[in-house]
Amino acid sequence: MDISDLKEILRILEAQDITEFELEQDGVKLRVCRSAVTPGGAVAAVTSHLAPVPVADPAASASPGAPPSPAPAAAAPADGTLVKSPIVGTFYRAPDPNSPPFVSVGDRVKVGQVLCIIEAMKLMNEIEAEVAGEVVKIHPENGQPVQYGDPLFTVRPA
Repeated sequence: MDISDLKEILRILEAQDITEFELEQDGVKLRVCRSAVTPGGAVAAVTSHLAPVPVADPAASASPGAPPSPAPAAAAPADGTLVKSPIVGTFYRAPDPNSPPFVSVGDRVKVGQVLCIIEAMKLMNEIEAEVAGEVVKIHPENGQPVQYGDPLFTVRPA
């Protein structure tokens, strides 16, 4: 898939007012999600993600008739509230490479305090704490891509 194909797909999606689209071709998976148009006519958010898709090796597949192995269940945080990514983008702990991180493990946070930034389509989106408490875990590494719903922080409520 080249850039002209991608532009054509995006043009068609916009013309047809399609808000979500997924395509898998030649080991590449394309997913485009866009929110509804705001009353002022501007698009509120557009996100897309390209990722290689693993190709199954028929020789390595399980024996016929064997049930597929279940995916591991996501563990619920035992001692805190999970702060999840509201968007697809790149996770940053600090406003710039020369600044200290917004929060570290052990820090106390207040509701509305900025925890991190997620860059999506050249826009920096501040992610704020929804609960007051202590940061007990930071899940992604700085600069790591995150998906919608990925865990970002575990905060033990105060």
